[in-house]
Amino acid sequence: MRQNYRNLKVAVLGSGTVGSEVVHRLLTEREELGQRIGAELDVVGVAVRDTSKPRNQAIPAELLTTEADAVVTSADIVVELMGGIEPAKSLILRALESGADVITANKALLAAHGPELFDAAAKVGAQLYYEAAVAGAIPIIRPLRDSLAGDEVHRILGIVNGTTNFILDLMDTEGQSMEAALATATELGYAEADPTADVGGYDAQQKAALLAQLAFHTAIDVDEVGREGITEITLDQVRAAREAGYVIKLLAICERIGEGVSVRVHPTLVPREHPLAAVHGANNAVFVEAQGAGSLMFYGAGAGGPETASAVLGDIVSAARRHVAGGPGVAESTHADLPMVDPGLVPTRYQIALEVRDEPGVLAHIASVFSDAGVSVETLNQHAPPHPEQGDGLATLVIHTHQAPEANLAQTVANLAASEVVSEVSGVVRVEGA
Repeated sequence: MRQNYRNLKVAVLGSGTVGSEVVHRLLTEREELGQRIGAELDVVGVAVRDTSKPRNQAIPAELLTTEADAVVTSADIVVELMGGIEPAKSLILRALESGADVITANKALLAAHGPELFDAAAKVGAQLYYEAAVAGAIPIIRPLRDSLAGDEVHRILGIVNGTTNFILDLMDTEGQSMEAALATATELGYAEADPTADVGGYDAQQKAALLAQLAFHTAIDVDEVGREGITEITLDQVRAAREAGYVIKLLAICERIGEGVSVRVHPTLVPREHPLAAVHGANNAVFVEAQGAGSLMFYGAGAGGPETASAVLGDIVSAARRHVAGGPGVAESTHADLPMVDPGLVPTRYQIALEVRDEPGVLAHIASVFSDAGVSVETLNQHAPPHPEQGDGLATLVIHTHQAPEANLAQTVANLAASEVVSEVSGVVRVEGA
């Protein structure tokens, strides 16, 4: 260790599950971390709203404070784990303006205000680290930002929300309904009391924006990221997917299309032989396709106190080493300025489930609806009537399309819904990864 380098001051904002774990490890592993860095780390304060609140890990009382401003301006490294937009944004800006490096796991803040924060860091030569903001313990930020910086990333398919993966996995492997799987996820602590951010796709939307920004060196407006959650997925759709050799996953999809990029989140049919199909439970995985590197997959725990703390501590060590070595931080690369592709032009494939009249001529009529919209059918399977005991004269069709522009496929679905031979469009899921 370099004995002549001063101790580095670390401030932590927030002491929830992850914050408490980070502080605990900074204190108990101080000597070992110092040997890796070349300088000791001193925790100078842990800013909280209530110093008397019980915490997951014992934090010395003298470190707890409600004076976040004072803690931020006295530190070399600030770790923001409080979440939300404010006061996190103001405190991070204050830290960066004072010259401190900042580590954050705040995906919502980065997705909404990332360019402003990165610019603030660049102006003073500081660094903003955020490995823990996407996919928990999985190292994906550094590989995209550094290891693949000289390559051309074509596409990213990511399972980046553990709650939805857990729910969809239960539906697929155990035949649970959406409601039952969500209740199980809530009981086990995978889902919040209000699961909207997860099942509505908002969490994955924010992470997709960050991944796309790194992969394509372009600032991405999170509001331009297409978003569909899993709330409309039914057990019948999951079973139909299984019969066709697919599994349904909520995917963050980031890809180069011509001279632009497409970034979107939606439920997706993934072939069972694809690596992402084998991602079970609450795990995350990010599949990257690059020009030179080929296909890469990063897999592991996407959440949890110790797991996320591992990513945060990795960033702390990196920041501390930069202080010891000297030199300015490395600015984010967002200079490509690639435009977002019109969502209607994005090529994809659909699985469409229909309840139709069980009578002659129906299939010919359905085929003409597809043809009129410029969409071709890859496979069509007819199932037994959904309610044979009712004698309703209906049959179920499950149709897989060939690839076509999103607008054409959406128009096809609209035309089918308006058709006199179609009783109901019972499900539409996109197909990727084939």
